[in-house]
Amino acid sequence: MSLREVSIVGIGQLPVQKQASHGLREMGAEAVRLALAEAGMEPAQLQALYASNMLADELQNQKHIATLIADEAGLVGVEALEVRAATAAGAAALRVAYLAVASGQVETAVAVGVEQMSSGLVTSALAKALDAQREVPDGKTLLSQNAWLMHLYQTQYGVPEGGLANFPITAHANAQHNPLALFPDKPITAEDVLASRLITPPLRLLDCAPICDGAAAVILVPTAHARRYTDTPVQVIASATATDRFRVADRPRPLQLVAAELSAQRAFAQAGVGLADIGFFELHDAFSIMACLLLEAVGFAKAGEGWRMAAEGELALSGRLPIATLGGLKARGHPIGATALYQTCEIVRQLTGRAGHNQLSNPRTALLQSVGGAAATVITHLFR
Repeated sequence: MSLREVSIVGIGQLPVQKQASHGLREMGAEAVRLALAEAGMEPAQLQALYASNMLADELQNQKHIATLIADEAGLVGVEALEVRAATAAGAAALRVAYLAVASGQVETAVAVGVEQMSSGLVTSALAKALDAQREVPDGKTLLSQNAWLMHLYQTQYGVPEGGLANFPITAHANAQHNPLALFPDKPITAEDVLASRLITPPLRLLDCAPICDGAAAVILVPTAHARRYTDTPVQVIASATATDRFRVADRPRPLQLVAAELSAQRAFAQAGVGLADIGFFELHDAFSIMACLLLEAVGFAKAGEGWRMAAEGELALSGRLPIATLGGLKARGHPIGATALYQTCEIVRQLTGRAGHNQLSNPRTALLQSVGGAAATVITHLFR
């Protein structure tokens, strides 16, 4: 089956907040309205809405998010479906919207993500991304699994204490010029990271993305029609996903993120590009160790060497491979269902020269990877 080329013609983002004053329906609908306005598109022109969220069932006692948002946004009659992939939910919604348009089933689609993490017991709700029978009863959480990976990495490769600190340092430096970020005024140092409290050793507070609220949306149309809506469309040139063994303990080599490696290979093959073509990488830096392992899985660094890229400044805005260019999950914030869509909005800003102080000089092709659970699912997108 041949697929049509697909482009993004409008984006909408709300400021990431520690605690939003509005609910899920209002936040999601506002992000959709902002994206429609940027595209110069009337609500009646939108044919499909794909919504992403992870925690509303547990924290707001709310299901059926997509239709809830569609109703609030005045999109009566539109196709509206919720799409989930745990902590990669936003990327899953983007992929479904992309496939709907690429297949010819839909002419105009919006992928919208929303999350309100500020109420309820988030850690236990997040643990539902793990195996409910074989991991959770043993006290496993996403925090503990990432802490174990970090301990294994440091031990296996002889990484010094604080060796991964430059991942959050880079993210916080980049967030300083993003008015939508949760931490636009909080630069940090290696000393700050090492002084932050231990959550689950060796994982410290500043190694972890914060609990927060937010919503973001992007509008996709066939590339052939994109200039009806904008002079600067951004094409989605690849979308791929892959899985690993569900339980981390069942993986022969836990530090090799097989799903990230496979989905990246599939995306590169779809787009006909290689590592040298990537201008910047919006990776899933929910935990410092995950950012490091993704660099290695994709092939930017050898096993055990990803942390050195951060330590040596290669990942800064002026470096060889900028990451988290507007703050990343760590400093812009990680409102889970919306996260990959915030990243997509930021990629569009970079590729259209609208990233302000953080604008890269020659962004070319952008890479986005989103991690579901403890990297049991990884979704890769490429843009130009």
